[in-house]
Amino acid sequence: MNISNRFKRGAAALSRATLLGCIAFDAIPLRLAQAEETKIVVVTSLPEELTTRYEQEFEKRYPDIHIQFVWKQSRDALAELSKPAQGGADVYWAPTIANFATLRERGAFQKISVDRKALPGRLGREQISDWEGFYEAYDVGGYGVVMNPALAAASSLAAPKRWRDLAAPNYARRLAMPIAAKVGFSPALYDIFLQSEGWENGWAQLSEMAGEAALLAQGALPTAQVRDGAAVFALTIDFFAVSAKANGAPVEMIYPERSAFLPAHIAVTAATKHAAEAKSFVDFALSADGQKLMIERDSMRHPARPDAYNGAPAALVDPFKLPADSILDYDMDIGRRRPPLITLLFDLAIVEGHDERAALWRAVHEAESKDSGAKAKETLSEVRRLLSVVPVSEREAKDPAFLDAFRNRDAVDPQRIAKWRDELATARRQAKEKLASLGMTP
Repeated sequence: MNISNRFKRGAAALSRATLLGCIAFDAIPLRLAQAEETKIVVVTSLPEELTTRYEQEFEKRYPDIHIQFVWKQSRDALAELSKPAQGGADVYWAPTIANFATLRERGAFQKISVDRKALPGRLGREQISDWEGFYEAYDVGGYGVVMNPALAAASSLAAPKRWRDLAAPNYARRLAMPIAAKVGFSPALYDIFLQSEGWENGWAQLSEMAGEAALLAQGALPTAQVRDGAAVFALTIDFFAVSAKANGAPVEMIYPERSAFLPAHIAVTAATKHAAEAKSFVDFALSADGQKLMIERDSMRHPARPDAYNGAPAALVDPFKLPADSILDYDMDIGRRRPPLITLLFDLAIVEGHDERAALWRAVHEAESKDSGAKAKETLSEVRRLLSVVPVSEREAKDPAFLDAFRNRDAVDPQRIAKWRDELATARRQAKEKLASLGMTP
């Protein structure tokens, strides 16, 4: 081998060594960066367009923390967070009052600290955050009526001021209502209605409202029906209506007297292995900047932080500035237990036999519009009572032990359901017979 060849091979070897050395040198910080990055798992049911915004903004501030969102509806989220090590979840973030209360009772959360001057934890007289500090209100959803003002004016109908206004025939015939078993927010909406109006009186009003209303099976449909003119009024949670208005839809959100704003919550799990990072995410979600993300046009939700309303769009009502006596003092403990029972009763008393019930209510309204004698009025009063029957007493509807028996619908005694179904069918049959005695044939 001549010197020239040895030099060339030596140079090549040196180049390879230099190259490998450079690669190894560059790889060290890469591996360290990968080792230092922390992933936190956030279980949520909030929509992707909202969670994506939080992911973007949070990771700008904390580039070494990566968020993995795991989307779970209420029942699946409870099952996931009840697993050993809570399924690996670090944060739970969702509008599910019952789940948060249940998980708190099981010791599933760590306490979090907040500034009560910025986050009061109350709205009017309503407690919206956990009084022991295990979970915090992130936003508050308002429940009420979405209205098409132009169509209402064309029908000479004013905006409803009270829930019971919607039971009047001129309103009910132009009303859309979500089905409790199909639309996630609607059991809470109907519980607000029932807490406001009273259990038995509330079911009587719901029966009359639903008698001639359209029943809808998707959460966005009530607002869409009003926007498109298929209905003049609809029962809804406000972010659908407020977001639609912000995007140019001809709708208004109406909050009847004694409505309520119910919270979504956020919490750090007890089993998290990344407590500091999880609390950083919670702190960001509850910060002024984090809270303002939810009032962007594609979201339009109500922050749980009063100072986040500074500069908010006009379409968004500030519930913290509403008169305290206009907001229902909602019983959160009853409210977290009632939705399964309300869902079952709504199916039995309103959805099943809806066409027959609608015909009976139309006949009642037609008969009442005529000048009838005392006997006819007495008969019509009895027909109203029969059409408003609910097979659960007010005492039972406030009894935690009774309510807890309906947590799992599959475990409810089928004989009880059959008995209630028979009672309601018998009441409809008797109502039809009494109308027939007045010469009315529904």
